[in-house]
Amino acid sequence: MSAISRRTAISALGAGAAVAAGIAAYQYGGEALADRRPPVRKPTSTGRGPIAAENSRAGSAAWKVLPDDRTASKDRLGQIQGYASATSVAHGESIAFHVSLRTPQPYRVEIHRVGHYGGSGGRQVATSPRLRGEPRPTPKPRPGTGEIVCDWPVSWTLRVPADWVSGIYLAVFHAEDGHRSCTPFVVRDTSRASDLLVVLPFATYQAYNQWPLDGRTGKNLYKGYARPGVVGNNKHRAFRVSFDRPYSDHGLPRWGELDISFAQWAERHGYDVTYATSVDLHEGRVDPERYAALVFPGHDEYWSKPMRDVVEKAVSVGTHVAFLAANNIYFHVRLADAQDGTPARAVVCYKQDEDPEPDANGPTTRWRDLEDEDGRKRGRAEQALLGVQYNGILATPAPLVVREPGHWFWAGTGLRDGEEIRDLVAVEADGYDKKMPVPPGARRTLLSESPYGDTWGKNGGRGRRIQNTSLCEHEDGTLVFVAGTFHWSLALQDPAHRDARVERATRNLVERMLTPRR
Repeated sequence: MSAISRRTAISALGAGAAVAAGIAAYQYGGEALADRRPPVRKPTSTGRGPIAAENSRAGSAAWKVLPDDRTASKDRLGQIQGYASATSVAHGESIAFHVSLRTPQPYRVEIHRVGHYGGSGGRQVATSPRLRGEPRPTPKPRPGTGEIVCDWPVSWTLRVPADWVSGIYLAVFHAEDGHRSCTPFVVRDTSRASDLLVVLPFATYQAYNQWPLDGRTGKNLYKGYARPGVVGNNKHRAFRVSFDRPYSDHGLPRWGELDISFAQWAERHGYDVTYATSVDLHEGRVDPERYAALVFPGHDEYWSKPMRDVVEKAVSVGTHVAFLAANNIYFHVRLADAQDGTPARAVVCYKQDEDPEPDANGPTTRWRDLEDEDGRKRGRAEQALLGVQYNGILATPAPLVVREPGHWFWAGTGLRDGEEIRDLVAVEADGYDKKMPVPPGARRTLLSESPYGDTWGKNGGRGRRIQNTSLCEHEDGTLVFVAGTFHWSLALQDPAHRDARVERATRNLVERMLTPRR
């Protein structure tokens, strides 16, 4: 059986069943992918097209809302905060912003696009009229689910012009007294077949969002408040979190800097990119055949089955995939509609608790704990698709220990076997688990072997673990890369983490993915 047909079987059966059965072809649009060959990719558009033209324009640093700035809003005071009506918007569509201020006063909304722009990192593209702000109520968590949903009125509506370039955008809320906060959204352009599609993890953003951090109200999918002023644990968390609320404090989602760092790096090098969100994957707006590669630069932990289906289809049809962080595709979730019927406005995940409403895709728990169609556990483990999977948490960064220095991935870095890249393994790590399934028909190379101490759990941790950066190459040349650490994207652009060797290796990867195949 060919590598293509073996891998397409995963999409229909799950990895464990595919290995056992060795048959079946994933169907998409009525066409059997087992008989497909990788599409002929056009020559790369690096250095040309909308991204290069956009980044030749003058930028500014006004997009930055720094968490430690004295003017940055804080949840416990709520000086100015807001949220957007959608995670992404297309040309000609409208996006609404809902804003609350602690004291009535004028304010404005500034729209900035994040990119390189000669090093300034962003460009202001629009400003609202002078608006009048009012305080809005902080809702209580809903019984049963703990969901916090704001029902604030629309403050300002923006219609996205046809000439705005796809990208990461920040709406910056600027009160007349100087306080500021922001909220992100994406302008998508799924009609354009770019070289790279960069996907932002909005489902994971919301899973970690504990707005409001006011000492008594806020909840996310991890914790809430046990009593006033005391952060609790799983017993106090929410099972459902809404997009209809601000992100905590200054407004940039937790670990959003990973996505921003990669976007600025990619646009600095002139790569032809467009952008989408995890909600776009879920809603079926992304056809992976239109791109040479899908890139997931940030912390992307929470996935619905429709989201995962897009990545499985990508690998089946010859579209490369790169995950530049760790703990990817870990929790299976449902995206639920809002009470007014707006689709995909809440993330539902019960984790270790019993899911009262599992659907045909199974309960909302870890992917590695879900049964496949043959009732086999572990068949849907993330390693079966990615080659490695989450294996621990670090209290402090550890060095990445290089392996396979002769591989094309490390070409030009000057690295030797066993050489260390300081502090590159951080926050969470991935590694190879011999008890879990692997991608069938693929040659996997472990590009690092980095020991670290896992700090999560009782009695101070779970002991010594090994981090692995992984590259799977399927027989048709399709690549699936997993960095296996949070600091990879930061090492590309962030001044505090930048490392020329990581940059060179990532350029080797991207340029290999952009090489046309005949």
